[in-house]
Amino acid sequence: MSAEPDRRQRLLQMAAGAVFLAVAAVLVLIVVNSSGSGTDANIEGAAEVDRELAGIPQHGMVLGDPKAPVRLIEFGDLQCPTCAGFAKEILPPIIESRVKNGEARIDFRNLTIIGDESTPAGAAALAAGEQSRGWNYLELFYRNQGEENSGYVTDEFMRAVAKAAGVKNLAKWNQDRQRLTSKVEQTTAEARELGYEATPSFAVEGPATRGSLQLLGTPETTGALEEAIEAAQ
Repeated sequence: MSAEPDRRQRLLQMAAGAVFLAVAAVLVLIVVNSSGSGTDANIEGAAEVDRELAGIPQHGMVLGDPKAPVRLIEFGDLQCPTCAGFAKEILPPIIESRVKNGEARIDFRNLTIIGDESTPAGAAALAAGEQSRGWNYLELFYRNQGEENSGYVTDEFMRAVAKAAGVKNLAKWNQDRQRLTSKVEQTTAEARELGYEATPSFAVEGPATRGSLQLLGTPETTGALEEAIEAAQ
């Protein structure tokens, strides 16, 4: 007589288990689909970078008014942790004052010294620059930088940075980055002709330099860069 209630209890338990498994499967699909849409959700600092660069013109990898009297050139490697430190600590006051008020513009150029991953990373930044988002890309890459030559500079990672940086036409960006590898190599050779082997390295030119580049090496403070800009005016 007690077999029937036991049987019903087992059936209820089996049904509850089936419902649990179905719900779990749905949750797994949601997670997989959201992660498959790209890793841009994992890119940190986009809002901060947007605020820092808001309202500043960008032309290629030049940040600031193209008619600004002083040009500050930075030779950098996107994999370089020191470059990332400069982007976070040294350059923001220059951007906030000298660049925003039209005194200076900053021209970023690749000097690849870290390893093979530096070249595609640099080309991806240049490709973002083709859509006037080069500095957003640069700053976001630095904020999400991985360990040097660890394999983190994948197509997926670079695309996620481009998307977070506000690159609108990702198909064009993808095509442009393939052809811009040669430009990365060109500016690397240019930097080495100037005697630079470390990143970041800087140079400045302006009315007071009469068209010649003044080599600054790697200034250790914001103040040193500001003094160089003033001297070039």
